[in-house]
Amino acid sequence: MAQSKPAISPWGGAVAGATGAVIANALVYPLDIVKTRLQVQVRSSSDSKTESPGGGGGGAEHYTSTWNAISRIVAEEGIQGLYAGMNGSLVGVASTNFAYFYWYTVARTLYTKSAGPSAPPPSTAVELSLGAAAGALAQLFTIPVAVVTTRQQTASKADRKGLLATAQEVIEGPDGVSGLWRGLKASLVLVVNPAITYGAYERLKTIFFPGKSKLQPWEAFLLGAMSKALATIATQPLIVAKVGLQSKPPPARNGKPFSSFIEVMRFIIQHEGVRGLFKGMGPQILKGLLVQGILMMTKEK
Repeated sequence: MAQSKPAISPWGGAVAGATGAVIANALVYPLDIVKTRLQVQVRSSSDSKTESPGGGGGGAEHYTSTWNAISRIVAEEGIQGLYAGMNGSLVGVASTNFAYFYWYTVARTLYTKSAGPSAPPPSTAVELSLGAAAGALAQLFTIPVAVVTTRQQTASKADRKGLLATAQEVIEGPDGVSGLWRGLKASLVLVVNPAITYGAYERLKTIFFPGKSKLQPWEAFLLGAMSKALATIATQPLIVAKVGLQSKPPPARNGKPFSSFIEVMRFIIQHEGVRGLFKGMGPQILKGLLVQGILMMTKEK
């Protein structure tokens, strides 16, 4: 009887997952900068006036597309502008994925043992539940790094600070220390993203490669990319809202931070229409395809 793969310890799964995530995110980091800046800029649905990311004044930083954003960032900030906040981002990626894969492996191992050796593979509902529980635990401990990184990515070159200085700036803001957990509710809701991703991955694996214990790198890449695309499309409005919560408020807010992801969504719809909830979708999906594909290739090895 074929087992899915040799048993792997929670630590082994965590290290494999975190390593793959760091490598993948480092390779595609410029896409992360671009999608974040596209998501925080506010453009009126009735005219071309745009408020720049990070509260930097109207019209100055309007990017019309992924390529336009890349070329303008390089022209204005140099190549290093495409890697702003990268150190903090990779720390966040490593810690989040380590925590996620650790708890996911623990939960899945316990479930498999309790179900017995003759039980069928976990259903899609079970995979989603295991992924959601693991994702929620990971977010509780790692979201401060995401908040700081978002601030770094959306700050102008002149205003950009280091990791610790940016964290201090957040703490000295109106929310105090709790500001480091801005967007936590949205992040907890967004645990459905990795849950959908890994649930879809396991399900697609049984559909396209039934009974296969070890996938080829290209097979793992394909399934990883497909599953991440599905998850991103389903959760893009929440992703945009979370970025809005974690970055500095746009000029129209007069320095007043958003209080909830629902408030961010209402603001975006009011100023940009429903389409605004899906801004940055292109680089978001492209990044997700590449990262998830590379991640699954690494993890299947």
